[in-house]
Amino acid sequence: MNSSHLPSAVRSEHAADACTSVHSMHLRVNGQRHDIEIPSWVTLLDLLRERLHLTGTKKGCDHGQCGACTVLADGQRINACLTLAVMQEGVDITTVEGLPALAGEEASGNGLHPLQQAFMDHDAFQCGYCTPGQLCSAVGLLNEGGARTADDMRERMSGNLCRCGAYPQIVQAVSQIAGIRVKSAAFPGSAGPLTESQP
Repeated sequence: MNSSHLPSAVRSEHAADACTSVHSMHLRVNGQRHDIEIPSWVTLLDLLRERLHLTGTKKGCDHGQCGACTVLADGQRINACLTLAVMQEGVDITTVEGLPALAGEEASGNGLHPLQQAFMDHDAFQCGYCTPGQLCSAVGLLNEGGARTADDMRERMSGNLCRCGAYPQIVQAVSQIAGIRVKSAAFPGSAGPLTESQP
């Protein structure tokens, strides 16, 4: 059928498909190389979830405002929803699924990254939707260094939102691994008002 006989909306869709450039690229995700062909408009988040089936990385706001999609790119934390997959050519991506391998010999007895174990020990989650992004952000924070107090840590992780309000426990868990002392002065089971001191 001649395309001029198609409805205008259908013609526009066909034209968009014809103009979409497909890129051949490679990247390493959790230590495994992937050679893929992908349209230029696909985000890293959608690549991870829909093509590589790594659904630990969550799609929250899809606008870079909640941090649920935080992953590590060459050790630095990024929002996977805000970067195109093709921009990560040759980059080493780590998602929450890859954190245990990243820990290597420092992994806990049950094979978890020390931060994952600390989150469990401090009950630093409720619904768990934000937890993968919180964990990857915390690993990035440790890689960056420079967080000396709980306030430093809160500021540097402020892009990761927890709608359940588990922030006190998250602070305790990350502080334990970062070597920041956090004291609780409230009722048992609560982080309460936070004060901190240098170890």
